[in-house]
Amino acid sequence: MPISSDLSNPRNFITKISRYNKVVNIPNSMTILDELMPISIEMAKRNLRGIYNFTNPGVVSHNEILQMYKEYIDPEYKWENFTLEEQAKVIVAARSNNEMDASKLKNEFPELLSIKESLIKYVFEPNKKSFTN
Repeated sequence: MPISSDLSNPRNFITKISRYNKVVNIPNSMTILDELMPISIEMAKRNLRGIYNFTNPGVVSHNEILQMYKEYIDPEYKWENFTLEEQAKVIVAARSNNEMDASKLKNEFPELLSIKESLIKYVFEPNKKSFTN
């Protein structure tokens, strides 16, 4: 699931789920494009070949992302959860949920942040809104 710092882009995963009335709270592997795209260039320069799971290490749930969204972007934001069964009744195509092993990529790029750290550094901190009480 690609995520970028551009929260106005309708294709951004965070933009999408923040507009849903209900979400399924499932942990998934995700890719923070702002961090991984420069790594892809370095991979080409190093002539790295083979299969790499191009994702940040670890998983993050939809609720964890939306909680960060609420903390950094919109303190009034609210969402509801529903089950996989309830979701299946309202979506057109089935969704896959998975945790990918990013250890091969992490071995080549030890500076690669975990998904939660990367979300904060590359997405939420740069988009942080100031709120006055």
